[in-house]
Amino acid sequence: MGRDLHRASQVSAFDPRKALEVVERLAGQMNHLDWERPEQLELLVRGIEQAGSDLLGLPVRVYFLSDGELSVVGGDLREPLRETREAAASGGARQSGGVTALPLLVASETVGVLQAEGGPPGNDAHQFLKILASKAALAVDRARRTRAFRRDLERKEDELTRLRRCGLLISSRLRLEETLQSILQMALEVTGARYGIFRLVEGPMLVTRAIAGEGLGRPLVDALPIDPSGSVSGWVASRRQAVCIADIREEPWRALYYPLDQVLEMRSEVAVPLVGAGGRLEGVLNLESPVVGRFSEQDRLLLQGLATHAVIAIQQVRLLDALQEVAGQLLSWPCGRVLERLVELAAELLNPDDVAIWGASDPEGLGFLAGTHGAPRLGNLSVQGTRLGAVFRERLPITLSDLSDFEWRREASERGWRRAVLVPVLAGAGGDALGVFCLFSSREGPGEHDQEEWDAKVLSCLAHYAGLALENAARSKELAAIQEQRAVAESFAAIGDLAANLLHQLNNKVGIIPVRVQGIEAKCAHVLGEEPYLARNLQEIQRSAQEAMEVVRNHLGLLKPVQSVPLSVSESVTAAREVLGLPEAIVLVLRDLDRLPPVVAWERSLTLIFLNLLENAARAMQGRGTITVTGRHRGKWIEVSVADTGCGIPAELHERIFELAFSRQDYKLGFGLWWVKTLMARLGGTISVESDGRDGATFRLRFPEAGA
Repeated sequence: MGRDLHRASQVSAFDPRKALEVVERLAGQMNHLDWERPEQLELLVRGIEQAGSDLLGLPVRVYFLSDGELSVVGGDLREPLRETREAAASGGARQSGGVTALPLLVASETVGVLQAEGGPPGNDAHQFLKILASKAALAVDRARRTRAFRRDLERKEDELTRLRRCGLLISSRLRLEETLQSILQMALEVTGARYGIFRLVEGPMLVTRAIAGEGLGRPLVDALPIDPSGSVSGWVASRRQAVCIADIREEPWRALYYPLDQVLEMRSEVAVPLVGAGGRLEGVLNLESPVVGRFSEQDRLLLQGLATHAVIAIQQVRLLDALQEVAGQLLSWPCGRVLERLVELAAELLNPDDVAIWGASDPEGLGFLAGTHGAPRLGNLSVQGTRLGAVFRERLPITLSDLSDFEWRREASERGWRRAVLVPVLAGAGGDALGVFCLFSSREGPGEHDQEEWDAKVLSCLAHYAGLALENAARSKELAAIQEQRAVAESFAAIGDLAANLLHQLNNKVGIIPVRVQGIEAKCAHVLGEEPYLARNLQEIQRSAQEAMEVVRNHLGLLKPVQSVPLSVSESVTAAREVLGLPEAIVLVLRDLDRLPPVVAWERSLTLIFLNLLENAARAMQGRGTITVTGRHRGKWIEVSVADTGCGIPAELHERIFELAFSRQDYKLGFGLWWVKTLMARLGGTISVESDGRDGATFRLRFPEAGA
């Protein structure tokens, strides 16, 4: 009893001034403590307890509340009093039997209790205890926050390390399944999940491509439909929305849950969609655990980061597969088909609205080569004053986010395009521009800059192969032309020898006819005078023999080695018209022929070429219509087109009409066109035909310019 009276006298002698000094000293200590060191908290709590004991003369003790249990700093094993336990449980102050217990409150949460033993303190002393309790609560809260921050920081560092490892895995693994397996293993280690699954999109289904986890007996790897009512993965895929499920027994997840292993009972799940370029759905990544509420929001964010790396791996593998496929097609497929496949691959890899490839049709124009259904297929596009032309001239890619002044702004408005990526098609690294690879998309949103970089990267890779295809086609065409020209030259050389012998024989056989006629006329003049009929026939025989020899000399002479000279196209066409004598109902229109420079040929060859073409056109029009001959100078080449308004030539005959054995009276074509093609090859030029089979035909001739 004497000790209680002594304590009561000490409490009654409470000094407010000293209490204020103690509070200020504690506040200063709290501002300079290193909260990451546990011993600092213990030092401060000991100071609070000592201050309470010194000023009040009462034993003061601070208890911490963790997982429902009270404990003290430093490992003191003394049990808290009943009032202290009640204060911890209720969150309210308790005072009875000489014990005062004040809860340590942080945002209405009880984190501990300050316990003081002895007689009931006065008002000032009680307020001082409250201040000490608030300081202790603040110290506990700061220590807890610091430890939580440290744990979060360590977790983030671990997550970043694993994400960096994911980046390295993408470049080090050759097989997609290996990369996905490694990503799953990382996710399991960080989150503590039991197992993880990668399901990738194949058509309308999600197909299992990788599984990681322990204790899996007979995993169910059936394909799941992309249906929000079919499974959790189907729900995530169809809505493209991540989900963190604390308990899969709760609705609506109970009805959607599809177990990977029916023997193992899972209780929580986290799943994220794999969304790639242009918003394309690639698949779903999900983790499961037998523990309720195992996954947090941080786990979901981490899984989304890993999903991003998985998408990158999927995209890179697809790009590599696409490039390997095209590499094998370059030498076996025709150029047009390769370009069409490149357009298809761009659509598959990047998921745009439209894709198109435009190629150089002439030095100042671009023409459509291949594209998706909605891609513009307009006529020749100038390389001057257009965005495509700028990419073609400068050989640099550009990305357009504003299509209001684009050359196809009307098409962009109709199709809903919001951006375009234009990449030059080059003949090798740093080579000449061959065309432009175009991508058009209506999608935009967060991460658009990264999307544009990926689009430009993929499009540049595909454009490289488009350049190889165009370059290979051009070289194949040049090689074929050289081989054809060589074959023609060899044929002409062989036939020339034969022609020389034939001409010699004909001279001997036919050339004697006029001599014999003259002899008959000399010896039988009196008879011929009496028989005018005989005289006229002898004269006709003589004239026909002379004309036959002239025709043979003129035509067989073309087979002999000749000397090429610069010739005028305009003069040759005029000469052909005069020789042919077109009917009055046929109008011959000549355009820009006088502006053409000379072409390399030999005399009469050009006239013979145009004579054949004009004659064929007149026959195709049945003596009535218009023939238009147009000239254009394109670089080192002279192009001349001969267009008629006749019945046209079906597409299936465009190549056959130039064959030696081809003859169709319906189209009035035969030996003449083979002869024209042969002469053009010998001149180093080409001939082609364009026709829809109904409305006329256009023959295009290409001659090398004189001096080129």
